[in-house]
Amino acid sequence: MDVEIVNATGQHRFEAHLGDRVAAVVAYRDTGRVRELIHTQVDAEFEGQGVASALARGALDELRAEGLLVRPTCPYVTGWIKRHAEYLDMVEPQAKPLVTSA
Repeated sequence: MDVEIVNATGQHRFEAHLGDRVAAVVAYRDTGRVRELIHTQVDAEFEGQGVASALARGALDELRAEGLLVRPTCPYVTGWIKRHAEYLDMVEPQAKPLVTSA
């Protein structure tokens, strides 16, 4: 499965594209140098296929490349970062408890 991650800046969301379909999205809002990832939604047809994971990784990789911090208020992204410690350095200090608590 070849997932392309697109930053749809006009809609304030990252999109996971499979071919010509938008399979999943994660909405965000920006506050200065912090991007809050608010909500992830996967089309029912693509659930359980790793699309949300690819979307989280792609969005966070883009934030890293832009030098932004992340505030993961979306439960999916919070859980994803907990399982991928290499992204902990990107979490804004005030949001660290979200990704370091049990």
